[in-house]
Amino acid sequence: MSNPLITVFTPTYNRAHLLPRCYESLCRQTSDAFEWIIVDDGSTDDTTDIVQSFMTEITEKDKTISGIAKNHTFRITYQRQPNGGKHRAINRGVNLAQGELFLILDSDDYLTDDAIQQVVDHYLPIADNKRCGGLGAMKALHNGSVIRPDSITAEEDISYLELSYVRGHFSDKCEIHRTVVKKEFPFPEIEGETFCPEALVENRISTKYFLHYFDTAICRCEYLDDGLTKKIVQIRMESPIASMLTYAELTRYPIPWHQRIKAAINYHRFAFCRTKESPVKGIDQGNPVHLPTIKWYWTWTKPLGWLMHLRDKTIRIPLP
Repeated sequence: MSNPLITVFTPTYNRAHLLPRCYESLCRQTSDAFEWIIVDDGSTDDTTDIVQSFMTEITEKDKTISGIAKNHTFRITYQRQPNGGKHRAINRGVNLAQGELFLILDSDDYLTDDAIQQVVDHYLPIADNKRCGGLGAMKALHNGSVIRPDSITAEEDISYLELSYVRGHFSDKCEIHRTVVKKEFPFPEIEGETFCPEALVENRISTKYFLHYFDTAICRCEYLDDGLTKKIVQIRMESPIASMLTYAELTRYPIPWHQRIKAAINYHRFAFCRTKESPVKGIDQGNPVHLPTIKWYWTWTKPLGWLMHLRDKTIRIPLP
């Protein structure tokens, strides 16, 4: 089979009951210019059996299971990894990807029937623009209500950084990056931490590339009680180095001052979660990870970060 244009990538953890909905939405696509890669982040349910039930012509090599979707033509690739977080699963998925574009479809989401065709139609006219890092589309809830429909009202070339921190549109979008761009900007992998904010990589990509956004909702989503979105503060507290790194870098970007002040406060907020004795180990873009720091003139924000940290501790629910 020739390489597909798009890699649809699903990171999953104990979501076997939701994967059939993802699969069925892919089977309904009006274009077959895609492959589906699933990286299982150490699930303890029957995810492996469920994924294999989607396949025919199954082969297994180097702990990778692959096959063709039953009654369809797109290829499915499945790998397991020890539980290490969504960001590690994405790094692995990028390395497995054969597509020119990389679309992340979370296990609790699904695509509209024409999603792949929409991506193809919007990408091909701008494919030769090397400053374009990919596409951005809208998301909607299951009832069809578009999330922040006013954030993009027409096709527009803009960076994630500008859209989020200058315009203030932080609502979820469906970003579809060129795979080479995702390889250029992998997630840092920090020992002892199982979370890294996706904004960290999106912001880094913005320093070099813009995205071509269009105002069509191609993804339907929901926010489950056991999902990352619902427990984001707790999860950031459990991975303070990655959180500190994200906010430290934000203080240095050319964004409005009030956003940089908020970033400095949040840097200190999560710095107080760190166990001081623990060494910082890991890899970030091929280099060792070091303890993130911010400029001395942000010291005045430390008491505000401490107050937010105290508030976080009072409402914190231990993660399972």
